[in-house]
Amino acid sequence: QVQLVESGGGLVQAGGSLRLSCAASGRTFSSYAMGWFRQAPGKEREFVGAISWSGGNTYYADSVKGRFTISRDNAKNTQYLQMNSLKPEDTAVYYCAIRANVHSEYVETRVPLYDYWGQGTQVTVSS
Repeated sequence: QVQLVESGGGLVQAGGSLRLSCAASGRTFSSYAMGWFRQAPGKEREFVGAISWSGGNTYYADSVKGRFTISRDNAKNTQYLQMNSLKPEDTAVYYCAIRANVHSEYVETRVPLYDYWGQGTQVTVSS
């Protein structure tokens, strides 16, 4: 089994920044892609961004493009989501996820195709 633990969430004013971390432990895979999703109250979970297994390819939702940046440190089995210029509409629970045994540079955006999920971390942006 794989455990994913997010950290770094909190309360921030509009225009501020936060950095989320997601550490993976447990069963390891030869390669895996990592993604970030978010879910606001009363809404479906939505794709935020993802990074390929090598770290060479990233893809972002239009709503966060230019403001959010994903990176990963494979030596630490950790991925990061740097969030800048935060807006009140970014308020949500943020989840990290893994697609196991992925060997391509393709970045997946669909929720059901991710194999493991973290418990989520709350991000609240005040106006």
